[in-house]
Amino acid sequence: MLPDPDAYRAARGEWPRRARRRRLVPTVLITVVFTPAVLIGPWVLDQALPPDAPGHRCPAADGMSLPRPLPGLPPRLAGNPHSVHPSIEDYALIGDEQTAALVGTDGSVDWLCLPRFDSAACFAKLLGDEDNGYWRIAPVGADRCTRRAYRRDTLVLDTEWETGQGAVRVTDLMPQRDRAPDLVRVVEGLDGEVTLHSVLKLRFDYGSIVPWVRRSDGHRVAVAGPDSTWLRSEPKVRSWGEDFGTHAEFTVRKGEKVAFVLTWHPSHEPRPPLVDPFEALRHSVEDWRAWASRCRYDGPYRDAVVRSLITLKALTYAPTGGIVAAATTSLPEEPGGVRNWDYRYCWLRDSTLTLGALLAAGYQEEAEAWRNWLLRAVAGDPADLQIMYGLAGERRLPEFELPWLSGFDESTPVRIGNDAVNQLQLDVYGEVMDSLSLARESGLSPQPDVWALQTALLDFLRTHWRQPDEGLWEVRGGRRQFVHSKVMVWVAADRAVRTLERHPELDGDLDGWRALREEVHREVCEKGYDPERNTFTQSYGSRELDAALLLIPRVGFLPPDDPRVIGTIDAVRKELDHGGLLRRYSTTDSDDVDVDVDGLPGSEGTFVVCSFWLADALHMTGRTKEARELFERLVGLANDVGLLSEEFDPVTGRQLGNFPQAFSHIGLVNTALALFGQDGAG
Repeated sequence: MLPDPDAYRAARGEWPRRARRRRLVPTVLITVVFTPAVLIGPWVLDQALPPDAPGHRCPAADGMSLPRPLPGLPPRLAGNPHSVHPSIEDYALIGDEQTAALVGTDGSVDWLCLPRFDSAACFAKLLGDEDNGYWRIAPVGADRCTRRAYRRDTLVLDTEWETGQGAVRVTDLMPQRDRAPDLVRVVEGLDGEVTLHSVLKLRFDYGSIVPWVRRSDGHRVAVAGPDSTWLRSEPKVRSWGEDFGTHAEFTVRKGEKVAFVLTWHPSHEPRPPLVDPFEALRHSVEDWRAWASRCRYDGPYRDAVVRSLITLKALTYAPTGGIVAAATTSLPEEPGGVRNWDYRYCWLRDSTLTLGALLAAGYQEEAEAWRNWLLRAVAGDPADLQIMYGLAGERRLPEFELPWLSGFDESTPVRIGNDAVNQLQLDVYGEVMDSLSLARESGLSPQPDVWALQTALLDFLRTHWRQPDEGLWEVRGGRRQFVHSKVMVWVAADRAVRTLERHPELDGDLDGWRALREEVHREVCEKGYDPERNTFTQSYGSRELDAALLLIPRVGFLPPDDPRVIGTIDAVRKELDHGGLLRRYSTTDSDDVDVDVDGLPGSEGTFVVCSFWLADALHMTGRTKEARELFERLVGLANDVGLLSEEFDPVTGRQLGNFPQAFSHIGLVNTALALFGQDGAG
């Protein structure tokens, strides 16, 4: 039995400092830093998981059925219970808006980069094995949890086990930080008497460095080069070193709680101050719920929309407002394959869709922070515009491999950095122009020199738009005249023309930009359209198709009722179909399609956001019933805690690619708003 915490602290003369209260904000962190403590008593936040709850699922919309799994696949609860090895869908995300951790259904934290999303991981079991670092807390002898769920409208994760001896809950969170990041794990006895085992293996620099560990003032202190962590538990739990890890075993009864906190800081700095973790937990729940309550959408599948918005918030690097594409690197697009990329950076291709989703859902501050990040990142010579940037707008993201990591599901290489940063993608000019136009028309606060930047981008495009490029999907098989890239050049010219027409006080070459817009439009319709098949193609003269063609009516290049648009939607739907979902382009051999576009061996799964684009296109062309049915199915692809990865394999029912993926969740939000926005907008 655990000692009374107040008596324990009084005997040691230790009383926790009160945690500072903070509100979730888009760019400035007013955060909580704390180390482990325990409080036993009437601390009731809510009943996060009733005994019969199978885990988070999105409620059915009025008059609509629940999301259904793909034909022949059983519903998934608490990850993938049929998998011998962890699957991507087995993980849940926690984070503090500067970094994030992945927690498995077995209670193991298998991925954590400190102190930023793009820092080296100290837990890298996700991409290797136990010797590459992890932290597991679970009942002795237990494996997969009984159930888990986020507390309603928060990023606080509850994981529960029911054993022959009783029931226990582990609550995981990363509170918003003042200075140092903390990983907080609170164990609570729910019934009976349960013995738990904790194993902590810290491995800095992506699982390659074993730190020196010592005891200091009740902490386990680990140091290796620039990194230092402090582990503390209260009441004090006996721990010991074994196999280059820190082990602990303890028993909790109903109502008893133990808190563990792992705090990182630069090794040359002193230990951060202690605060009360339970106060921070309570404030985290309250603040996340206050943030979620700002969502203006109140229509069908609101839980799924709010979960996606919380995920986007969690993938935001708060100091700058940049939003990373995903929290991970090198989760494979094909198990055992080589399509493994680092997504811990900020892509311009997501900018307009991200901005639109945040504005439509009611998050103007976050939208403004993202717009401001965009302006800082792209500042400079338009010829140097990149497709992606670091969290603060860094330009150099060199790609290299980590040979000591065996990869997720034996998928190698594990890559850090991304060489696609050096590619030419003309579509990003259209994305930036579209985003800045949307920001201006949505009433975001004006910023100096924005129009001067836009005119400089147009001046560059006027002389460079005919160049081939690597396209939206960052292919590594050589440059082509991608139709989507040319369509986005048209978008750039169109938005400039529309801006001048609405704001004649601005300076610009209206006639010249109109001429550019018409010239690009004419060329795309002549060279990027296949009249025999009545469809636009992936690139000039090719027979390949591309899911990005579904965006043609959305960006206004052609109206939705144009026969060429309808033909393209039908052709993409047919030729890129895989199990009722869409691939982004062809990667397998066929009689009439040259598939060497991306220069990579193997194939990949269906691309989640492309199926959301298909739902949008169906809705725009009057096939709303089909669009809603597809949307329901896509919502059902999320794992038990509502998270989506980049891709999905409809054959195995597994998620693929980096996780959770911002692009996928942006697609969910935008499609929900398109399908139900008129009824659900507050």
